[in-house]
Amino acid sequence: MQLTHYGHSCLLVETGSVRLLFDPGVWSYGFEDLRDLDAVLVTHQHPDHVDAGRLAPLLTANPRARLVTDSGSATALADHGLRAAPATPGDAIDIDGTGVSVVGGDHAVIHPDIPGIPNIGYLVDHGALYHPGDALHVPEQAVDVLALPVDAPWMKLAEGVDFYRAVAPRAAVPIHQELLADPTFYYERYESLGPNVTSLHRPSRGEAVTP
Repeated sequence: MQLTHYGHSCLLVETGSVRLLFDPGVWSYGFEDLRDLDAVLVTHQHPDHVDAGRLAPLLTANPRARLVTDSGSATALADHGLRAAPATPGDAIDIDGTGVSVVGGDHAVIHPDIPGIPNIGYLVDHGALYHPGDALHVPEQAVDVLALPVDAPWMKLAEGVDFYRAVAPRAAVPIHQELLADPTFYYERYESLGPNVTSLHRPSRGEAVTP
């Protein structure tokens, strides 16, 4: 499996049989030129995870790509003329022979006064990759590669480390780091406090890695 990081929470996942793009948001760059996508998967409706303005031409340039989102994003994107297949926790999606399981359900609480929204995580090929979106839901399945949120208004470092330890993947790729002027301190904390079984990869924007 090869991953390319396009900034913040946007990842291109190439399994060898399909090309899946996750969370192309407003703080992600370079994904607009991607072609031959099989699916675009969105965890939730916040603009740092889905940029409707750039998503529309991306889908036009990738006519085979399925758009899969949580229910809230499907409603929001319909206002932009985009038709998504809404997914809910427990769904099992087949994308050209690659299985994607839907887990989670709710966005982590930012503040009690801010209304909650749906957030779903995606497990590719029974845990070969896990993208949790904006929540720290620990799936039942073992996870090989974790897209690891490193910083967010809804999370403190200790919670992120505990999530990292609970999932205990073989490898991790940091996501949700664009809020930080310099994420190096956070990367070092996750490396020193994370599970011993895990290697943390730090791809730069547009760099492809095979964790």
